[in-house]
Amino acid sequence: MNHADHVSLLRPGVAPPGGVWADFGAGRGAFTLALADLLGPGGVIYALDRDAGALRDLARELGARFPDVTLHPLTADFTRPLPAALPALDGAVMANALHFVSDGHKAEVLRRIAGRLKPGGRLLLVEYNVDHGNLWVPHPLTYARWETLARAAGLTHTRLLTKRPSSFLKEFFAAESLAPV
Repeated sequence: MNHADHVSLLRPGVAPPGGVWADFGAGRGAFTLALADLLGPGGVIYALDRDAGALRDLARELGARFPDVTLHPLTADFTRPLPAALPALDGAVMANALHFVSDGHKAEVLRRIAGRLKPGGRLLLVEYNVDHGNLWVPHPLTYARWETLARAAGLTHTRLLTKRPSSFLKEFFAAESLAPV
């Protein structure tokens, strides 16, 4: 996948441009960069990841490509209590990150993230659309399981945004769920 693919997966869930968003499990930032592209000038992104080096690389790349988007890198583990520096969010992205959380802890993690969304705020999930993982993708989930999990986490209006083929594990899906109003 390339930048255009990342943008196309998020595009249906990012409207209007701007706002304050977070990328949970940002890594080196493929989806953070896509989000920056969609938010445009004035957008603010909090990128959370445990890997401080990856966040430094992301900050350099985002600054070079999208200088009018503000990035706040936060070295943090999104599976633990979230940093106090994280404000109320218009939206959040979790792309290829939730599959690292065991099934028994997914709802708890999502409730904490949902609790940081403003009323009506969006959570965009990008995941492999399979229920059985491997060493590199240990706990994936299908869109059908996402619907159930999102509801258990207190999110509403869940909808499938798009699907894309994957040479690794069949296909990806992108979904949107909203914080209650």
